[in-house]
Amino acid sequence: MRTMLDKNEYLQQIDKTIAEGKYKDNWNSLSAFEVPEWYKNAKFGIFIHWGLYSIPAYDSEWYSRNMYIEGSKAYEHHLSVYGHPKEFGYKDFIPMFRAEKFDADEWATLFKQAGARYVMPVAEHHDGFQMYKSSISHYNTYEMGPKRDLLGEMKVAYEKQGLTLCVSSHRAEHWFFMSHGKNFDSDVKEPLKRGDFYWPAMPEPDHQDLYGSPPTDEYLEDWLIRCCELVDQYKPSVFYFDWWIQTAAFKPYLKKFSAYYYNKGEVWGIPVAINYKHDAFMLGCAVPDVERGQFADLKPYFWQTDTAVAKNSWCYTENNNYKTADEIIRDLVDIVSKNGSLLLNVGPKADGSIPNEDRDILLAIGQWLEVNGEAIYDTTFWRTYGEGPTEVKEGQFTDGETKIFTSEDIRFTVKESCLYATVMAYPENGIVHIRSLKENSHHFHGLIRDIQVLGFDEQPEWSRTEESLTITTRNVHSGSPVVFKLELD
Repeated sequence: MRTMLDKNEYLQQIDKTIAEGKYKDNWNSLSAFEVPEWYKNAKFGIFIHWGLYSIPAYDSEWYSRNMYIEGSKAYEHHLSVYGHPKEFGYKDFIPMFRAEKFDADEWATLFKQAGARYVMPVAEHHDGFQMYKSSISHYNTYEMGPKRDLLGEMKVAYEKQGLTLCVSSHRAEHWFFMSHGKNFDSDVKEPLKRGDFYWPAMPEPDHQDLYGSPPTDEYLEDWLIRCCELVDQYKPSVFYFDWWIQTAAFKPYLKKFSAYYYNKGEVWGIPVAINYKHDAFMLGCAVPDVERGQFADLKPYFWQTDTAVAKNSWCYTENNNYKTADEIIRDLVDIVSKNGSLLLNVGPKADGSIPNEDRDILLAIGQWLEVNGEAIYDTTFWRTYGEGPTEVKEGQFTDGETKIFTSEDIRFTVKESCLYATVMAYPENGIVHIRSLKENSHHFHGLIRDIQVLGFDEQPEWSRTEESLTITTRNVHSGSPVVFKLELD
């Protein structure tokens, strides 16, 4: 096994980078952050949850926690399939994780075909197993399991396809994630020390408590170094954090990481960004992310939704409950109209193959974007995000129910001299009324030179009255959203 890095030396390097850089570890300095133009223009990215939890393919990516909770369905499943956790624990999945069908170039080709502009693999999930070559822990894919630098292979493949590499770290929650294994005779046993796979397995806190059960400085320093190592080795353009970093103990370390990362971006000449949830950051210091949900209205700041092709799990599990491609396309249109971006998760199988259901959804999205992408990519928001009767619920974890859009639900984006009006559910009679573009509308007083319908040869008929802009087509039929391109004078 390789020699571990010198912790104190790395911490000194982090401090030196901050001292010499533009960004300091305080909110006043970090508020100088600007969202990279490439990120605002990209609109659509791929999230990837793939790891040891993909082997049992049961329950969810929280299998490593839940299998140690006696009486839970994951615990009962583990007993029946693998045996008691004291004999076969989570660590025993490591040799089984071989990634024998993983081909980074195949993934990159698929994601390119899907129309994605950036890709965000989970580099380390709550379980603590690193999907990359690390000098901090031996529990990584380069030294164990497949014995490959999976993240490194992805970086090369994605960049060949013009896709932007981003990374996600869920390490913060590892402080408590394996703790339930201490409640009975399992393989999660004391003494646990830094460097152990299950370390520190502390009692799980009240997740609403921002101050209680704070991690130790030793753990927080380890967290900081892990994050900075990812930055230094892979130069990601976005660094995504899951939720527990909003607690008080993380704040000084979070500011330090942010200053380090932003300064590194300055050195590389690569504009970078951080994703966060809740109020982990002061608004304006990074890009807010809404997990499995959206905003109901247009926001003056750029934001992101992260959601998955499956409603029940982020990772691959047998019998996943999948969304339809059209459902996801409508969410993409809605999010972009409100100044957001969609990060869509897929869950590869343990062997590295992409499930057919995930693949089919991605290809269908890509086919729609091939025709209608000009209404999505490189656009910005208009004076209003849209119109129509369907209410989009605000906030996280609101995507469990399919939204039923109507022909009156229309979303707007704009690019240069063109306004795009996307009809979320195209009417059978081919007649569309856009009230925001009526004569003397308080949203629009200009001139419309021409209207085209993307993906169809037909030239639509149109007229403006005091009631609406009415567009009529005779041969346009689609179960997916339909885009009108309005050239303005």
